[in-house]
Amino acid sequence: MIVCHCMSITDHDIRAAVDWMRKSDSHALITPGKIYHALGKKADCGGCLPLFLDTMQSCDSLEVPILSRGARARRAANTGDAHERRQDSHRLPESGAAQ
Repeated sequence: MIVCHCMSITDHDIRAAVDWMRKSDSHALITPGKIYHALGKKADCGGCLPLFLDTMQSCDSLEVPILSRGARARRAANTGDAHERRQDSHRLPESGAAQ
């Protein structure tokens, strides 16, 4: 089945890329961008991404490596910062404002 009409990517292409990436590095996080890159293509209109993601998630070998599970939560717990170092405001502090 064709998943991406713009780049002519099939569900078989996606599954083959995921399997190849998992065999080459069992700890890699596999993303749609990495799959496009592995296939030598780029996302065009993005209309296929929901079906692209569903096809990725249906792959048995897509599983997130055990060492990477919960990494964001662990990082936030270790730093005590739930906002990933983002400021509460977009404004500059008063002392650093240009005059």
